[in-house]
Amino acid sequence: MLNPRDCVMYSGGAPGAEAFFGAVAERYDIQEVNYTFDGHQIERKRGIRVLTTEELALKDVSLAYVSKLMNREYTRAPIFRRVLQSICWQVSSGDEIYVIGAIQPDATVKGGTGWGAEFAKICNKPLYVFDQAQDSWFSWLESEWIPAGKPVITSAHFTGTGTRFLEDNGRRAIEELFARSVKR
Repeated sequence: MLNPRDCVMYSGGAPGAEAFFGAVAERYDIQEVNYTFDGHQIERKRGIRVLTTEELALKDVSLAYVSKLMNREYTRAPIFRRVLQSICWQVSSGDEIYVIGAIQPDATVKGGTGWGAEFAKICNKPLYVFDQAQDSWFSWLESEWIPAGKPVITSAHFTGTGTRFLEDNGRRAIEELFARSVKR
């Protein structure tokens, strides 16, 4: 089990899964880094890391590429681009990525959370998704989702992110993930 003093959880502090990941990390005395940018509304106030315009630009992504990869159209609004860039910072920082959401039939994850999962695949990082509709954890292995049973966080630097629409089973999944992974 991980020593909480050695751990850093990276997230975005948004309402829903990210805020709940942060609240549980705080209960375990795990350091949080919540990436944000000027003008972005977040729920978590602990461990805020405001990204500069220059830092955001380091993680710039083509919206056309993201739309094609995700099989959906995204808004061209500047704030949305900054959200995608901040998600790249979250994923880049963690050695393992834990997501709460819903896996779609095309193997992408629903919503903006889906970009974080796709970026983790691109970065070849261990990726786990708790699918709230299926009430199960899955991991990405080469080119498909496979049942993951009850995953354990094995790296002291990990990312916790996910849907704004967190359900009770998603909350339970986060609580149990920490309980299996981190010393009290």
